Amino acid sequence: MSLSAPSPHEPLALYGPDFAADPHGHYRRLRAQGPVARVRIAPGTDAMLVTDYQAAVDLLRDTDTFTKDPRAWQEGVPADSPVLPVLGYRPTAMFTDGAVHARYRDAINDTLGLIEPHLLRAEVSRVAQQLIGEFSATGTGDLIAQYARRLPLHVFTASFGVAPRDRRRIVLGVAGMMDSAAGAADAYADLVGVVADLVADRRARPGRDLTTYLLGHPAGLDDDEAVRQITLIMSAGHDPTTNLIGNALLRMLGDARHGVSLHGGATTAQDAIADVLWRDPPIANLGAHYPRHDTEFHGVPLRAGQLVLVSFAAANTQSPPAGSDAAARSGDGAHLAWSTGPHRCPAKQPALLMAITAIEQITSQLCDLELAVDAAELIWRPGPFHRAPAHLPVRFTPLDTLPEQDIRRASEGADHVPARVGGTPNG
Repeated sequence: MSLSAPSPHEPLALYGPDFAADPHGHYRRLRAQGPVARVRIAPGTDAMLVTDYQAAVDLLRDTDTFTKDPRAWQEGVPADSPVLPVLGYRPTAMFTDGAVHARYRDAINDTLGLIEPHLLRAEVSRVAQQLIGEFSATGTGDLIAQYARRLPLHVFTASFGVAPRDRRRIVLGVAGMMDSAAGAADAYADLVGVVADLVADRRARPGRDLTTYLLGHPAGLDDDEAVRQITLIMSAGHDPTTNLIGNALLRMLGDARHGVSLHGGATTAQDAIADVLWRDPPIANLGAHYPRHDTEFHGVPLRAGQLVLVSFAAANTQSPPAGSDAAARSGDGAHLAWSTGPHRCPAKQPALLMAITAIEQITSQLCDLELAVDAAELIWRPGPFHRAPAHLPVRFTPLDTLPEQDIRRASEGADHVPARVGGTPNG
């Protein structure tokens, strides 16, 4: 695909099929303009995108120059803009600074901290066996629709006590808002509606779930604050985890370097995930910040209230200059897939554990998995924020049955909560 470098008056579009098919080609052209370049993230909505690793780190840690509050920027954005469900202000840890951010963040961290790793691994394994059993006899499947999307959905919704009848609305709401398409606002509104009903029910009838814990947290969240933190956890936890599982499975199946070793057992889930987090992080562009005043950042003038996004994907794949923080980075811990600074992702550990366990389960049960189409034929989800295949069709040798112990494990209950929940928030 050939793209001409955009003029200063023609920002490069980060949405639509061209960007979805070749994001790294777009990043190369943007990087040629400097550490920060103007982009279009939706019709009529522009932003500045940081593509340089060092500049990204500086932005994410600079709470004096930049704020996370989007309300000044939002005044100039059409009310029906498809990016507002992701970027528009809500009273959550994602859109606040200082003491308010700390209050919300403490509530989220303490709630997610109740998730016990050994219980989470057991629950993910159980749900994985159940999902695999639904299509293992067919010899074909879509690892996105039938596996990667459904698995974290079950874990998150069960943990927060979402009724089974509402779980599909949760996943449609999260996916719809992240796609930043025409129906994004309606998708987010429906997501909020489901969670609002859940919060109202738990106020009246507390249970043994994370929603009940969050409502009783010392932060003293009101109903709307609780609804917004839960929708943030759902959107920041479910969709990126789905993308991480799908991207890593694609890397193992579609890359000859990984695909050959998948069948030989040499490549681990950790290897594929680490590769994806560097090159194709499930959240490719986000980290929205806004200058508190007119300023110059890495030689680029910025206006007060202007939207500045971080391209985690572009920063991770940059060739770093000698002597920079980027040049010194090594290993899994230095990429920016989980962001950095005060707003780094709070769900890193459970998301990693879910993804690793999900991949280990399916590659051990369906050990001759292979793509059913050429990797070049895959369709990627549109939108400026994420990087994910829309479908992942595979074929494999059909299994008449899963091993008896796996069937038994998968059938033992449908709503296990992989968390230590009970008593009071301080108990």
